[in-house]
Amino acid sequence: MSIVPRMLEFNKKFVEEKSYEAYLTDKFPDKKVAVLTCMDTRLIELLPKALNFKNGDAKFIKNAGAILTQPFGSAMRSILVAVYELGAREVLVIGHHGCGMTNLDTAGMVSKFIDHGIDPLAIETLENSGIRMDKFLRGFQSAEEGVMHSVKLIRKHPLFPKDIPVHGFILSPETGAIEVLCQDYRED
Repeated sequence: MSIVPRMLEFNKKFVEEKSYEAYLTDKFPDKKVAVLTCMDTRLIELLPKALNFKNGDAKFIKNAGAILTQPFGSAMRSILVAVYELGAREVLVIGHHGCGMTNLDTAGMVSKFIDHGIDPLAIETLENSGIRMDKFLRGFQSAEEGVMHSVKLIRKHPLFPKDIPVHGFILSPETGAIEVLCQDYRED
């Protein structure tokens, strides 16, 4: 059974009881920070609490592995919007131990596409048009490698301002402990 009916029922009550009032803020991050992090379910509440972020403090950009697979994709666009339009003055890239993108099996994912009814010809057509599955589904050997990849891509981006620091961290999804990989990382 779908989650949607229960979700809508809860939402109606949430609005009627004005429970949203505890979360009212504006679109500008109070702590002037943008956070690129993983979509892992363990981080939804843990990460903001572990960093002392409340609603309205930061712009959170989430994807699989906190990894930027292309310099002109939607995650990088979100970072640029956070900086240029919404006042973010620092970027935090936060990966975590036990990430599902570690050693991701690209061939296995493609097999799952086919098992779910995706025509192998569609995958071949994408590959022939330059959409390489190994790049599109890019994982990493370690969470540290993934974070540093994203930090470097942001810093080297032709549209990213040189005066905005980019930091890299790894979070424990069990305890919330944070490890610093790099602060204000810059390529010389």
